[in-house]
Amino acid sequence: MRFTNLFAPTLRQDPADADVVSHRLLLRAGYIRRVTSGVYDLLPLGLRVLRHIETIIRQELDAAGAQELLLPMVQPAELWQQSGRWDKYGRELLRLVDRHDHASCLGPTHEEVICHLVAGDLRSWRQLPMNLYQIQAKFRDEVRPRFGLMRGREFTMKDGYSFHADDEDLAREYDHMFATYQRIFRRLGLNFRAVEADTGSIGGNRSHEFHVLADSGEDLIAYCTECDYAANVEKAISGRAKPLATGNEQPLAQVATLGVTEVDAVAKLLDIAPSQLVKTLIYRVTGGELDGKTIAICIAGDDQLQEIKLQRAIHAEALEMASDAEITEAGGVIGYIGPQGLTCPLFADTALQAACDLIAGANQNNTHLRHLSMPRDAANAHYFELRQSCADDQCPHCGGTIALARGIEVGQVFALGRQYTEPMEVGFQDRDGKRATATMGCYGIGVSRLVAAIVEQCHDEAGICWPMAVAPFQVALITLGNGEMVTEASAELYQQLTEANIDTLWDDRKERPGVKFKDAELMGLPLQLVVGERGLKDGMVELKPRQGEKQLILLADALSHCLQSVANPQ
Repeated sequence: MRFTNLFAPTLRQDPADADVVSHRLLLRAGYIRRVTSGVYDLLPLGLRVLRHIETIIRQELDAAGAQELLLPMVQPAELWQQSGRWDKYGRELLRLVDRHDHASCLGPTHEEVICHLVAGDLRSWRQLPMNLYQIQAKFRDEVRPRFGLMRGREFTMKDGYSFHADDEDLAREYDHMFATYQRIFRRLGLNFRAVEADTGSIGGNRSHEFHVLADSGEDLIAYCTECDYAANVEKAISGRAKPLATGNEQPLAQVATLGVTEVDAVAKLLDIAPSQLVKTLIYRVTGGELDGKTIAICIAGDDQLQEIKLQRAIHAEALEMASDAEITEAGGVIGYIGPQGLTCPLFADTALQAACDLIAGANQNNTHLRHLSMPRDAANAHYFELRQSCADDQCPHCGGTIALARGIEVGQVFALGRQYTEPMEVGFQDRDGKRATATMGCYGIGVSRLVAAIVEQCHDEAGICWPMAVAPFQVALITLGNGEMVTEASAELYQQLTEANIDTLWDDRKERPGVKFKDAELMGLPLQLVVGERGLKDGMVELKPRQGEKQLILLADALSHCLQSVANPQ
């Protein structure tokens, strides 16, 4: 590709509305343009990167035995009603009605459609297992789309689905896809971690997320520094670095805390550690057996409640902080809520289960209680692992130290079981001639999000630094000057590189050298091959990796050097 023919409008200044590195650089380097909130054009450079990512995904999935198909983006409402998700999925599901008053939605995911397809043609256990995937545009009506391709409303996703005769075969394929995903992300040149994850709105009983490690990541992951344990904090379990005091029960005593309600302020007033306090929170529940009720939650004063853990523990669809009126009705006093005397169901974190000598709100204005014993004074509490893991916690597997890191979720695998196949009636005749329901796995990769995630991890002050495997062009051939000698040498090199199947962008513009070098670095092409009059007089050209030292090489050896660099990137 000649630069004079390339549509890649670059920007010299950072866009005002771009908050993260990938958003800024992809806009500045001419990879994307905003259409509307959460929706972006992929320009030629951006599309080339996306296609290279797709190629790697396809190669690995096809080698793993999966088959590619393409499902419709517009999905009929009756399929979602059959699975039970039409009303449950929430406002992210963009619903629409056509001229015939038929309700549909834009697909955010395709469990229903793939089950409908397989149910229509699956007859016998001999057809199983099967693994089907697609790479397709999706739409989720995000409440707050942000960060460019990282959190858009329309995005490109690889979603795959496997069907099995039994749970043992599902477990085998789950592990197979887990290993396949690891190979994909390694080939993309990423520093990533696979972590245990909550199954979220997709459902199922087992899931792992794949996170690209980056400071801009929206997800917080906990991992052990001494073993392989890692999990999203929504799922992570760990032990407190300093367990709470136990076995020292003393009579309850009231203490005046006039106008002091915050944990740190109460701790300072009473000259105690924040961990000695009990925070009591009151929520209103939606869904499950506690639908419409208020509940109270107790955690240690220096811990944070992980709401996803609570939601899963009580099988709720959603949680919302209780109103002032609801707190009062439950027996609480705002600012001084404690577990004693509340009339609503009480839940507590397992770290508190045997804890004594605590401070808690007295459910009286300006008053706290000393010497609270959870076994004695909150005997009606139900205990679950509800706290969010913290740095320096103890690993639940090896007792090692937990650390925290930010991650960008780029993939997730689920063991769905029969959550969708039962309501969607995906059945078959088993080995004994009896009717059975297939069990199912689900495997997703955020393809367009990967474009942004790679930039978040691969950049410097000058611009993007693409790994060789996904770069839009592998070589930036930069011609310095307009003389006949450099033009002919550049044209010959361009032909050699192209015939050798090396993706080359020939900067043949009549621009100053500084402009050409800045654009090459901003766009992040892995190799720069510079042809200038001064070097050509000695039969030399300059070769420079995007983040390496330049070297002078013989013009006659330029092709072999480029071939070696492309085949063995640093």
